[in-house]
Amino acid sequence: MKLKVGFLGAGYIASWHARALKRVKGAELAGVCDLSRAAAEAFARPLGIRSFDTLDDMLAAGVDCIHVLTPPHAHFEPVKKILSAGAAAFVEKPFVLSAAEARDLCELAAARNAGLGINHNFLMLPAYERLKADIASKRLGPIDAFQANWRFSLPPLRSGPYGLWMLRAPQNILFELGPHLFAFAADLLGDVEIANVMLRYPIEIPGGVTHYQGWRIAGTSGESSVTVDISLIEGQEDRSLEVRGVGGLARYDFGSNAYALRTPVAGDIVIGPLLSRLGDATGAAANALANAAREAASLNELSPFGLSLARAVESFYASLIARAPVDRRLSGELATSVIGMIERAALAAAPLLKAPIRLVRTTPPSKPSVLVIGGAGFIGRSLVAKLADSGRTVRVFSRGKPLGMERADGRVEVFTGDLKSEADLVAAMDGVEGVFHLARAEEKTWSGYLENDVAVTRLIGEACLKAKVKRLVYTGTISSFDATRRDAVIGADAPLDPKLDRRDLYSRSKGECERTLSELAKTRGLPLVIARPGVVIGRGGPFQHWGIAMWRGATRCKMWGRGDNPLPFVEIEDVADGLARAMSTPGIEGMSFFLVGDPLLSARDYFDEVSRAYGVRIEARPTPIWRYFAVDAVKYLLKRTLAGKRGLAAPTLHDWKNRAALSIYDNQAAKDLLGWRPISIRAQLVDRAIANANLLGVAPRTGPTVANLAEEEPAKGASRQGDER
Repeated sequence: MKLKVGFLGAGYIASWHARALKRVKGAELAGVCDLSRAAAEAFARPLGIRSFDTLDDMLAAGVDCIHVLTPPHAHFEPVKKILSAGAAAFVEKPFVLSAAEARDLCELAAARNAGLGINHNFLMLPAYERLKADIASKRLGPIDAFQANWRFSLPPLRSGPYGLWMLRAPQNILFELGPHLFAFAADLLGDVEIANVMLRYPIEIPGGVTHYQGWRIAGTSGESSVTVDISLIEGQEDRSLEVRGVGGLARYDFGSNAYALRTPVAGDIVIGPLLSRLGDATGAAANALANAAREAASLNELSPFGLSLARAVESFYASLIARAPVDRRLSGELATSVIGMIERAALAAAPLLKAPIRLVRTTPPSKPSVLVIGGAGFIGRSLVAKLADSGRTVRVFSRGKPLGMERADGRVEVFTGDLKSEADLVAAMDGVEGVFHLARAEEKTWSGYLENDVAVTRLIGEACLKAKVKRLVYTGTISSFDATRRDAVIGADAPLDPKLDRRDLYSRSKGECERTLSELAKTRGLPLVIARPGVVIGRGGPFQHWGIAMWRGATRCKMWGRGDNPLPFVEIEDVADGLARAMSTPGIEGMSFFLVGDPLLSARDYFDEVSRAYGVRIEARPTPIWRYFAVDAVKYLLKRTLAGKRGLAAPTLHDWKNRAALSIYDNQAAKDLLGWRPISIRAQLVDRAIANANLLGVAPRTGPTVANLAEEEPAKGASRQGDER
């Protein structure tokens, strides 16, 4: 009989665990539990498993093992309850947040004879096992120096969401990312004595928390020097382990499952270096081919992360079924050592960390007059700040309290509720005059968008009618229109793309939401205004914006076509101003507006300005649109035929052509009727949205791009797009 498995947590990582578990013959997924019933049901439905409201309910159903996939601060109590019930627990890193808690759980597991495994990503990869074998065989010799690197951009530090657990306190980043690196030290060296910690690249996020995007931790383990380096700014990815021994220098790249060992070569002055480099190249080529073959055969399910997780899950269940001890890499003993080292590193860093700013909350000067749904996002945060700064008291609807919403003047109130509950929506609208709907779903199927975006939007519209609000401002998107012809002028009242059913799911869903609300306006008198922002850039937004190009790292991307046509860029503060005006301007119910800036920059111009401001070259390659379509079509066929996936949206050339945004988005209606005045001088846009927007996590190389910003003539007319070939 197969072991019955439950998941505690239905977030992003749960899908990876589900795929890994499918490879285990002696176990099957039986249920999932999440604080959000909607999330649990959405995860359970396509898998045909049960969703549970509580952990107690899932344990009562008789599951044999539970994967704990909750945020780190919610590990200890659930694992304690699981082990106390005699079930096994497989826990995502970090195990817990203190060595004392880790020891307590290990003792409990032993007392209850319950299985316990902790997944430290990347310890189970084949390349790492080659490194361990070279150490065990003494080929590497005594270890002189050990360095573990996590140099990998963390965009949430610069663009949110800021409510993530890892961003709530400066040391949380170390507890979240440190286990990746300290697990290697614990496995290869044992305990590490922390000598010092150096912090770099401070950044203050909304809510008053100052984080450090660079951590460098130095210590020793016996006679070996140990360095752990974390860098979270934009840059070349480097997730690696370097071990120098008496017999050679080993490098394990766990981001790509690659391993290389450099040892002395018996050869003359010329031949020796040649043979060494040829050996490196041959080994790298063989490694790359093996990885490519594995990832292609599995349709990327066995990428380095997926492969390591799959091997960890397989190993853990093999131990459970055989009633044998787990692999030491999955053991509570190693996890306890890891969290102990992180605790000591955090203690060493404590004098350097800035205490979060504590706001002294005051009584709101007035009751909320406006509700913002989706206020924790990039546009939402700017809009909430704009409204509050103008003297309005704002209520923000959120599933959980978003960090950074609090203000000392009390002008922001957070309402926690469920967007699928009409009662919650109507309660949130109590006493407000206007509602902004900025929320969006992120689904992988059209049925998911219909349920979690279109149906929710209809419910919001109906709640507005029931609450008798005076205006609903909905943020659509310019991508719901046909922008494939350079001679087309798209007016604010133009129809949506007639081929919207052949577009990407996001554009299609936003268009369907517009239609749904417009029907409510026509048939039931919903006071509706639609605003459609363009490619929004500026401080707090993503640097790697896919409205500009297809990104392959911080400095590598492929442009949509030639990349020389002006794009509909708009600065974030201008968007917030436009939305605020869409709420306050009288007599515009039933109208829609494009919130796009004047035609100031093409994609190529954007990359040139980033290079000039930050001193880094961006390799942006022109790419024909048909090539994107051809690659996407092949991927689609492989997923359908080899993986048997259903419900996928078929790619179309029409959809890919729209990525280039070749048409004209007419912003004149917003200027004339709303009195909206977006930035119209290129140097000002560059200064605010690029040079001083902290796009890379490091300070720009220079100040304002142009000394006298007012000397340029403002651009005139609509946002004009160029040709694509």
